[in-house]
Amino acid sequence: MTQLLSRAAVEAALDIPTVLAALEAGFRTADRLPAAQRVGARLPGPGTAMCLVPGLLPDVPAYTVKVNAKFPAATPALRGIVCLHALADGELLALLDSASVTAWRTGLAAALATHALAPDHATTVAVIGAGAQNRTALRALRTLRPIDEVYAYDLDPERAAAVGRPVPTARAAVEAADIVLLATWSREPLLDADVLRPGLHLTSLGFDEPGKTELSPALLRAGRLVVDDLALAAASGVLHGAGPDPELATPLGDILRGTAPARPDDRPTVFAPVGLPWQDLALAWPVHLAARADPATPSFTFH
Repeated sequence: MTQLLSRAAVEAALDIPTVLAALEAGFRTADRLPAAQRVGARLPGPGTAMCLVPGLLPDVPAYTVKVNAKFPAATPALRGIVCLHALADGELLALLDSASVTAWRTGLAAALATHALAPDHATTVAVIGAGAQNRTALRALRTLRPIDEVYAYDLDPERAAAVGRPVPTARAAVEAADIVLLATWSREPLLDADVLRPGLHLTSLGFDEPGKTELSPALLRAGRLVVDDLALAAASGVLHGAGPDPELATPLGDILRGTAPARPDDRPTVFAPVGLPWQDLALAWPVHLAARADPATPSFTFH
């Protein structure tokens, strides 16, 4: 039987500490697995098609294949499915709503990296882009460290107000906080190097495909840059094109394994991930197991 897991079903079965632990283990060990593929293509009009395959993790007897469509003006902006297959024979174990899987696994991975890189005393957060990615990142970050105040900037003031104390500009958000979470569709830098100060941390989720950018090259060169995967960041992320020299970037896995320090000095830190296929599995597998224990979970059989 194949589970059919809607957005509501995914969120009902999701346990944040469990997925955070799976993501941390993945960053420590995923470099031992064969390289996955992330294939994207522009569509006629405003959309992008993307496939991430296969999502693999050590000791998980399954893999994922994700097929997405990205349409920035739509709600939700990302639509598609995550297919969870048994590793032994390819059985289709579950079909999961990819918008919820992607929002949660990206937000939780962002929170994990942010907590690892931001100074211990950093308890004020600025959100730039008050959509699903930053809302999940903020919710997860609250489970990892105390947050005293949240400031928010968004093109939609009402959406900003729903997340934190609204501020008039992206720059004002940075000036108010020790931690900055960016998640926008911007194709022009929102922040330049002049906003940096010692101890500041920025997590930028807007470098997930070529052409998107939230931070200027000068800012990226001035800070300590951390990425989720060096090869993918060079192929389609923050190191692509005119980005910083790849030798200036540190993989997050090295920091979580303890082979690179989180903060070797007081320079501002920047985490700019692309998003990795195994992260879908880190969320989909525990959600599948939790949903399997619920007799009300919808399922069907292919004939």
